[in-house]
Parts: sequence; structure tokens; C-alpha cells
Amino acid sequence: MKKTLLDIMLMSEKRKRVLLLLKDGAKEMEDILKTLCTTRQALLPQIKILEKHFLVSHYEDTYELTSIGKILIDDAAPLLNTLEILDLDVDYWGTHNLDFIPVHLLKRISELQKCEIIKTSNADLYDLNKTVMKSSFMSNSHRTLCTFYHPNFPEFFSGLMQNNANVYFVTTPEVFDKFKKQHIENFENLLKNKLFHFYVCSVKMNFLAMVYNDYHLFLRPLKNNGEVDSSYVLCSNPDSLEWGKDLFKHYMKKSIPITEI
Repeated sequence: MKKTLLDIMLMSEKRKRVLLLLKDGAKEMEDILKTLCTTRQALLPQIKILEKHFLVSHYEDTYELTSIGKILIDDAAPLLNTLEILDLDVDYWGTHNLDFIPVHLLKRISELQKCEIIKTSNADLYDLNKTVMKSSFMSNSHRTLCTFYHPNFPEFFSGLMQNNANVYFVTTPEVFDKFKKQHIENFENLLKNKLFHFYVCSVKMNFLAMVYNDYHLFLRPLKNNGEVDSSYVLCSNPDSLEWGKDLFKHYMKKSIPITEI
């Protein structure tokens, strides 16, 4: 029985990746092999299947999408990219609550390409992420959405501002109260600095933390049952940073700026 075009796209990882790669334009075979980290012998049979179904054509050693291929991949690319994200670790995505992500950004979750899902010891659960901390000191700005208080926050934020980085911190009313009751002097010093921007969110933030700077996006959602675990998502590609920027804006618009106690 002849395969459908959907089968042709989805039933081979190599065919799917070739179609997505050619979406950006014609490529020479050597470039395709290098990008996909494969061999000509392994890839040619899959490309021949794509040619047989009129999705790809070639001239000498250069390959490109046909008109049908362009129509199909333009519509299918978001789905294929989303599948690639979820296939990275479907158990992780399926067991964690993503309701904190607004619908328009959930539809763009395919932008979280080349992200890592990192699982650490529970002993490191509330440690500040060293990778993100390091890159924040090289960034012009550091933005945090956070539903817990860490005793190292004042020192960390002060260090960033000494490095002339703008610091944006959005948190819950409960964390705001803890700042005021237990760390009033540190908090007052932070608010005096024009580089520090503090907000209290007026809606529930149903996740543990989200951080993004010029180099990284860090996400730590809660599990579906509300529990906290030590795993997190770490991204560094430009599309994911733009996605993180828009997520931060979503919550900052629902927040009240605090400039004095």
C-alpha cells in the first residue's frame, strides 16, 4: 500500500530533518550531511523516497524542496518542531504542569529548540544555577520570575548591579512579605539602586522559577501534583531567549512595581 505524505514525513527522523533543513533553501549534499551528522550512504535512500513522492528535487549535488514540498513543510514545520521538543523527554513534559504558560506562548513552544532537560540531586533543589549565574555577569540584564525566596538573592543582585546589569525581579506577595519582614535592610538598599526593578505579581505564578539573560533561559515548572523536583529546562538558542522574553513580559504586565516600602 502506498504511503501517505504524512507517513513520509513522520516515519523517518532523517526524512523529517531533511525537509526542515531544506525549508531555509537549497543545500548541497555535503552541507546536509554535515548538519545532520550522517553519511551519504545512510541518507540517500531516504532522500530518494522524498524525491519519489515529489517533495524534494535535486540538480547535480544540490537539493531543494519542490513546490509541493514547500507547501507541506510550511504548514507542517510548527508541528514537526513541537514534536521534536516533546520527544526530547516526553516523560518530563507530561509529568510537569505547563498551565503557567499562556496559550499564545504554548503554541510557540516549538521555539525551545536545542534545550536541555537537566536532572540533578534534590540536595541542589534550591541552589542558584551556576551556569545562569555566570552568564548573567556577562549580560546587560537579568530577569527573574520566582515564587520562593533565596538568602543569596540580595548579594547576587548587588553583584550584578555593580557590573552595571539591569535586574528585574517579579515575585509573589508572600515573597515580598518575607523581604520586608526578614531582610528589610538588604531590600531597602536594593530599591535605592536605579538598576533594580522589583515587581509583585497580581496573579498566581504556578511554577517555581524562570530566569533569562542575554545567553540563557532557565525554566523550573512544578510537577502535575504540585510537587517540586530538581529537574529544569536550560536553553541558549536565540528563539528560546525571545520566547523567554515574551513569557517574562506576560507576567510583568500583571505585576505592580515596588519602588519603596
